[in-house]
This record gives sequence, structure tokens and C-alpha cells, in this order.
Amino acid sequence: MKPDLDLVEERLLSAVRVDYPIVEKMLRDIVEGGGKRLRPILLLLAARAFSGNRDTAITAAAGVELLHTASLIHDDSIDRAALRRGTPTLNSEFSSGAVILIGDYLFAQSAILAAATGHPRVVMIFATSLAEICDGQLRETLEAHELGQTRESYERRIYGKTAALFAGAAEMGAVIGGAPEDSVRELRGFGADLGMAFQVVDDILDLREGTETIGKPAGNDLRQGVVTIPVMLYAASLPEGDETRRTIESIIAGEETSDDVVDGIVEKIRASDALPRAEEVAASYIRSARRRLEVVPDAETRRYLEDMLELAVIRTS
Repeated sequence: MKPDLDLVEERLLSAVRVDYPIVEKMLRDIVEGGGKRLRPILLLLAARAFSGNRDTAITAAAGVELLHTASLIHDDSIDRAALRRGTPTLNSEFSSGAVILIGDYLFAQSAILAAATGHPRVVMIFATSLAEICDGQLRETLEAHELGQTRESYERRIYGKTAALFAGAAEMGAVIGGAPEDSVRELRGFGADLGMAFQVVDDILDLREGTETIGKPAGNDLRQGVVTIPVMLYAASLPEGDETRRTIESIIAGEETSDDVVDGIVEKIRASDALPRAEEVAASYIRSARRRLEVVPDAETRRYLEDMLELAVIRTS
């Protein structure tokens, strides 16, 4: 995939050229340090599975990755995060207003790339993905701080936060590839399942790993009052009125901020069966995603997509 990904990188770097050298350098650093490129790889593979137009797929893949990058910039601004992957965020250099505008600029550039495919359905999928991402962020802001939230509420939130763009990337690729309609649906479902598993594993890593591995302290979501599935599963195992449960509720409410107290809760979650149970939730999404790959006619591409499923669950960051 490297030749295609190199072309994606070129288009990404071209899209972040601005007239302000300091801003451009930071944007280049963000793009060049941009993680695993799973979403563009997924789009490229979905198109390749059906012999899609390579240049159109590369353009769309760059648009998807830029949309992802813009959403991360907005997330960091909302969360007031100073670090991402151990690297200073734009928040550490600019006002919140400037950071939002930079994110908006990247959203616009990503839309330009989607439109440059000349494919109205790709543009529609792109717009739908953006709306779903915004819905996920709204749910994160308004609903994520309830310890007693339902599993359905959690799943809707992480779908918008993460899985929607995986689903959109796979669907765009399949459409560009000229896949039959049933295959387009299955590949969109594959992307959604992959994205859900990816976010559940993220939530597990947040509690299982520490700063050296994931670039932020263990339990960072909990410290910010965001309830994830391992915390939900652990809290559900505690009796109503339990002292540990009350402590978790205090942390979520922002009333308890001591690092020692949070670290103590993290250790209790690690010692419980909450993380293995959350891992089984991720595994169930992986099993569903793997079944959907029966529609992919090319064996080599199908194997690469299966490799993406393995990566989603065995990664450590």
C-alpha cells in the first residue's frame, strides 16, 4: 500500500499550506505525525477490492484523513488537551478561537478533496460522516458523564466519535470501486464494526497503558469525567452505595481530582474482570466484521482487510 499512501501524504501536505509559517509548520507536523492512516488504507482497499479508479480513491483517502485530523483538532480544543500522542497540541500555542478556525480550515480542505473526486455519492457520504462525527462529539459533551448510562447510549456515542468515519471510508472506497450495492452495504458495515472495535480497544488502552505507551496518563478519560465501557462494566459489578462506586461518581463529577485517588481506581479496574469483558465486546465486533468480508472477491485484498482487524485488537497504542 505504500506507493498509494505516499500519494495520499502528498495531497495532505498540499492541503495544509497556509500563509502563516508557524501555523503551517504545526499543521505539517500534525499531518506527518498522523498515526496509522487506517481510514485511508481502508478506503483504498475497499476500492481496490473492486478494481476502482486509483487516482479518485487516493483523492478521497486524503479527504478522509484530513477530515479525521480536523476532528482531532476540534476534540483537543473542546477537551483543552495539551498533548496528543505525547506531542504538544495546537492548544498549547494558540487561543481556542484560533484553534477552532484552523480545524474549520482543514474541514473545508477535506470537503474540497471529497468534491474533487467528481462523485456526488462520495460527497454525500462525506457530508453524512461529518454530521455523524459532530453528533458523536455532542454526545461526548452532553451524555458521556453519566455512570449509569445505557450500553446503547455508549455505543451511539462511540459510533459517531470513531466508527462513523471508518464506515464512511469503507463505503466511499466501495462506491469508487464500482462495487455492487449489497457489497457496498457490507463494506460499510465492515468499517463500522472495525471502528467500534477500534474505539472499545482505545477505551481499554486508556486504563491498561500509561504515558510511555499512549502519550497520556492511564485513566485519562476517567480524569476528564468521560465514562467508557470498562468503567461501566466495573461500576455495574459494585453494589449501589458502594464506597468505590461513590468515588468513581465523584471523579466523573469533577469533585475528586487527586491523582492518587484516580490511580487507585484505575488499579482496581485493572484487577477486576472489566478489561477482559471489554475485550470480548471488541472481539464480538471483530467477528461481525470478518463475516462481512465474504463479499470481497479479491483474496489478497480480503487478507489485508483481515489484517486490519487483527491490528485493531492487538495494538498497544
